[in-house]
Amino acid sequence: MSVSPDKRRKMESALEQIKKYTVVVADTGDFNAIEEYKPQDATTNPSLILAAAKMPTYQPLVEQAIKYGIANGGSEEEQVTNAIDKLFVNFGLEILKKVPGRVSTEVDARLSFDKEAMVSRARRLISLYEEAGVSKERILIKLSSTWEGIQAGQELEEKDGIHCNMTLLFSFAQAVACAEAHITLISPFVGRILDWYKENADRKNYEPHEDPGVQSVTKIYNYYKKFSYTPYTTVVMGASFRNTGEVKALAGCDLLTISPGLLGELSQDHSAVTCSLTPQGAKECDLEKVHLDEKSFRWLHNEDRMAVEKLSDGIRKFAADAIKLEAMIKERMFNVKNGQ
Repeated sequence: MSVSPDKRRKMESALEQIKKYTVVVADTGDFNAIEEYKPQDATTNPSLILAAAKMPTYQPLVEQAIKYGIANGGSEEEQVTNAIDKLFVNFGLEILKKVPGRVSTEVDARLSFDKEAMVSRARRLISLYEEAGVSKERILIKLSSTWEGIQAGQELEEKDGIHCNMTLLFSFAQAVACAEAHITLISPFVGRILDWYKENADRKNYEPHEDPGVQSVTKIYNYYKKFSYTPYTTVVMGASFRNTGEVKALAGCDLLTISPGLLGELSQDHSAVTCSLTPQGAKECDLEKVHLDEKSFRWLHNEDRMAVEKLSDGIRKFAADAIKLEAMIKERMFNVKNGQ
């Protein structure tokens, strides 16, 4: 006996329904969680790696990275840097055993305003993956969406064929600049935009379609798809979600990267999900084509107070976790060297 489409939808979880419209990505460094929800790709960042590196399960990866850092010599600072690069790659390698697609590995946020340093660090990470037998096609290098970061991404894409994922993206200006640089993928943040509006506006509650973060990603998606003939080839991966309503409101977005907690909620949710974002709908929007050089980018981005504050705050937070991770590695490295 056949099952009606409506009944089949009721049987399917919201997560299964979203997967019909959107590539689902796991936002975690915990690859046990990745195995449970079977996403296509996975993303990591310094905060997620710091949390995972403290878990007993992953201590062998930490120990291997420390030994690698020591074995490659150099100053203490160079040994720690090499160990951390290796640790990020170790997590990425394990994640790639669990997902059929790609993993995103992030360049140190403290380099966010140094184009050449970002390019160098990205190449280093890719070389570590290639030494382990993994093609650069399965890696996305995450860079902060500063002007310098976007230019670093353009150089890596054009000269090295290294695919980039621009993170900490909060403004329309950032999104336009990434498209004009022909970056592979952007990660506009949804939840952190909502956080800002809750803190700085009188309104504290938003329905999903009114959520400022959802509206931001919708505008970017529509702009990219409307002008895809230019050609804009960059794809949109919504990130940083605070609730499942935000995720469901962006069904149809190219990709969505979702935390294990929200993936779990979506897998237990059997409400109907409709496709909110479509290329056809984007063609009908009233957005105008924009071109940004460095001066106009900086001005347009600066006009968005929320984006300026959240980009700065995001860089500081990722940098703070990178420093914590460094301190942890340095202490563990000292203990290994002293036979403790």
